[in-house]
Amino acid sequence: MAERHENGPEVALITGGSSGIGRATALRLAQRGTRVIVGYHSNQDAAEALVAEMDGSGHLALRIAIEDTASITAAAETITQQFGKLDALVNSGGNTKPVPLNELDQLTDDIFDNVVAVNLRGPFAVIRAMRPLLDKGKNAAIVNVSSLAAQKGVGSSLAYCAAKGGLDTLTIGLAKVLAPTIRVFSISPAGVDTEFVAGRTRAQLEATAAQVPLKKITSADDVARAIVASIVDLTSSTGLIITVDEGRHL
Repeated sequence: MAERHENGPEVALITGGSSGIGRATALRLAQRGTRVIVGYHSNQDAAEALVAEMDGSGHLALRIAIEDTASITAAAETITQQFGKLDALVNSGGNTKPVPLNELDQLTDDIFDNVVAVNLRGPFAVIRAMRPLLDKGKNAAIVNVSSLAAQKGVGSSLAYCAAKGGLDTLTIGLAKVLAPTIRVFSISPAGVDTEFVAGRTRAQLEATAAQVPLKKITSADDVARAIVASIVDLTSSTGLIITVDEGRHL
């Protein structure tokens, strides 16, 4: 059984926890002795397999459709009954649909609304529902997984850029509103080696990596380490937007 680190969270919820950055974060927190709630949208098998793989015990795979407020409310009730509190919330759930930035007609209202609902409204709705649980937590922290697209206006679509820009602004606003009980961070990666962006190839990631200062591809675990550091180590910080991009922003 993993030994819980004294300054680590006892209970953490990760939305989008069954794959990519969420999965890597779940594994790292479990190594610290945290009981992890792996939130998933549809891939129950992957979430349950991760729960079985993680160090320690007391983990839970829990369906949370972040675009559906009723699903979020039900999840909050389950967490209240089984855990009674949250020490950390990682909003890693999200989606995107690639649309060329100059093809405005291809970025339909339906695509725009869905991207904003999942990547901006969804994290807010999760925070709203989980706030009472976080208020009961120890040294509680929220980490929103954003994107360099929010800062640069370049990404899989303009809707995605706008949604993540809104998420960063929400992070700053919530850091003021929820202090001093809850700290709030945005982690902003770029070009992470996951399957998040449909059609993006390893060759494309390698070509981008060759052009950035640190000359490497960002892994999901690279981002997970920044998330865990925000929760565990940055106890005198809040409202930060932390870029994890091998220097791509420069």
